Amino acid sequence: QVQLVESGGDLVQPGGSLRLSCAASGSIVSIIAMDWYRQAPGKQRELVAVVTSGGIKNYADSVKGRFTISRDNGKNTVNLQMNSLKPEDTAVYYCHARSAIAGRDYWGQGTQVTISS
Repeated sequence: QVQLVESGGDLVQPGGSLRLSCAASGSIVSIIAMDWYRQAPGKQRELVAVVTSGGIKNYADSVKGRFTISRDNGKNTVNLQMNSLKPEDTAVYYCHARSAIAGRDYWGQGTQVTISS
C-alpha cells in the first residue's frame, strides 16, 4: 500500500511560479513511476508530467518548457515546479503513483492551483 500527500497549491497571478510536492509513504519500493495529473472543472483529468524510477521524464505539450518534474529522497518525493503560469493551468493537481504490481496505482487527495489576476 502507498499513501500520497500533495502540498503547495495556492493562488498565483498569471506569469507567476508555484512548486508542488508529493510525499509518498508505505510500500514505496513498488513504485515504478510518479505522475502529476490535473483536472479543471468540467474537464477530463489530464496527465501533466511523468517521472519513472529510471529518471525518464515526459510532459504534456501544454506545459512543456514551463513545468519541471523531479524526484528526490530515494523516490519518496516528487515535485512539480511550475513557471510562467497561465489561467488555463487552474485545476486541482493530483499526485499519482504507478506500482510494479500489475493493476495497482495510487492517488493523492489533490491540491488546488488557481491562476488569476
